[in-house]
Amino acid sequence: MNSIHLFHGEHMFEIGIKSHFCGAHKLNGYRGQCASLHGHNWEVEIFLRANKTGRTGMVADFKDLKAGLNDCLQRLDHSDLNALPAFKRKNPTAENIARHIFNELYPRLKCGGCRLNSVRVSESPGTFAIYSRR
Repeated sequence: MNSIHLFHGEHMFEIGIKSHFCGAHKLNGYRGQCASLHGHNWEVEIFLRANKTGRTGMVADFKDLKAGLNDCLQRLDHSDLNALPAFKRKNPTAENIARHIFNELYPRLKCGGCRLNSVRVSESPGTFAIYSRR
């Protein structure tokens, strides 16, 4: 019976969208094939959380989220990620790309009571990195 009260008021909505970009990178300081320039078809998913929906019954409009994410990914698409200012001092790993996208989107995706919760980046099927704030 007490467990019911533990979760009272802690329900959340979580919504997400998925997009992709193509980009090349190499991993400096890495021993192996990934030390050479190579490309990936990166998949990116973003997830937003909210305690409630707006008057329309939505946390946020998927159309607006897609526009914001695609604007961010456009700067990464068809580029040598190592040459971008964001990755001059750190390798463009899936982890660092997820953090970069999160930091780019976090201030832009403010809608009512929702907030960007996490970004998931995959460089190949079956692998991914997630960056989130607690």
